[in-house]
Formats: sequence, structure tokens, C-alpha cells
Amino acid sequence: MSEAATHIPHDARIPAGIVAAALMVALLAGGPASANDKIDTVLVAVDHAKVIKLPERTQTVIVGNPMIADVSVQKNGVLVVTGRSFGVTNMIALDGGGRMLAESRVTVRASTESIVTIQRGMDRESYSCAPQCQPAIQLGDSTKFFGEVGGQTSSRNQLSAPTR
Repeated sequence: MSEAATHIPHDARIPAGIVAAALMVALLAGGPASANDKIDTVLVAVDHAKVIKLPERTQTVIVGNPMIADVSVQKNGVLVVTGRSFGVTNMIALDGGGRMLAESRVTVRASTESIVTIQRGMDRESYSCAPQCQPAIQLGDSTKFFGEVGGQTSSRNQLSAPTR
């Protein structure tokens, strides 16, 4: 709708056919979203990235819960979505005027490739077996296992970091 409001006298009657045609034109022109509009779903695994194309004229990208998914806008309308934690959130693309161009659901799930999970009572441990099994901490692993493997990983990364 334009910024200037159109005044229609109370006694003016608009034929139903014209109203229906105007609504159809608005919908085909990318009018307001309704509950019946289909929302695309972006599926990504935790600790994985997915590249998607943004709608033309996108200036702003909003993520409902950045603890579930993170985004990085690249050149030429490319968006990288990275899974941070299990769950579902949404992502909205806005143009320069703040108008919504698109909305997508982002579902982040566990990576099942080469991961073996060992359950010992209430304690869980995860291993990447490709082809030999090595500890590979995952969300949901026991605190002890997660802390030990995470600590070893951090120490190893610090030892391999370039010195300044």
C-alpha cells in the first residue's frame, strides 16, 4: 500500500469482483503473507553449513534464535546458514525499506554421518568412526566426557596456534 492513504466516502460501494481482482493482483505482486502461504524449510546439521540464495534486494537478514542457527551474508546474494544447536527457528529477509521479502523455517538436527553413540546408564559418549573411532563431542554427551574431550581439543588447538 502506498504511503498516502486513499479516502473512500462511506456511501461508496465497490463491486465484489473489483475487490477480488485487487486482492489477486496484490498476492501475485508479493503482497502480505497469509497463514496459507508455504514457508520453505532449510535443513542443516549441527556444526554444518548450508549455502542458500537470498531474494533479490535483500538488505537485512534476521534469525529468530541465533543459538540454534547463525547466518553470514556473502557477496552476490549468497547466505551461509550454520547449525549451532538442535531446534527450529525462523529466518526473515527484508529489503532496504524494511519490507519482508521471504521467511524460512530453519531446522537444525544432529549429524548422523559416521557418528556412533554409546549410552552407559545416563551417560552418553559420541565417537566419529570414519573408519577408526575417535571421540567427537556432541550436544547431549555427558558433562564429564564433553569436558575432558573439549579440554583436550582446546589444548591441542592452542599448541598448534601460530605465535605472534
